[in-house]
Amino acid sequence: VQLQASGGGSVQAGGSLRLSCAASGGTLRRYLVGWFRQAPGKEREFVIAINRSATDSANGRFSISRSNAKNTVYLQMNSLKPEDTAVYYCAASNGVWSTRGQEELYIYWGQGTLVTVSS
Repeated sequence: VQLQASGGGSVQAGGSLRLSCAASGGTLRRYLVGWFRQAPGKEREFVIAINRSATDSANGRFSISRSNAKNTVYLQMNSLKPEDTAVYYCAASNGVWSTRGQEELYIYWGQGTLVTVSS
């Protein structure tokens, strides 16, 4: 499975962005799909995930959804803050829901898309 993350860019604080994670070579709905981010100088961290039967609610500003028809998972980010600045990665895992935060279990990764939020 190949994942292609897109939709990053530069926005001002308070703005919104929607990131996309498009899959090829496999059916994304079969996987646990997560978004991670890595801010400058920091370790990569889990943001939010979705699988066939569950959807995370992150911090109230971020939400995740899926289009099975487009084989794509989306990350909607609202009320963005400068501390949300990071490279955002989507990834797919065969793991169960309780493992969604475990980065090491994700076997397919997109290339990352940069989100820059200015104050």
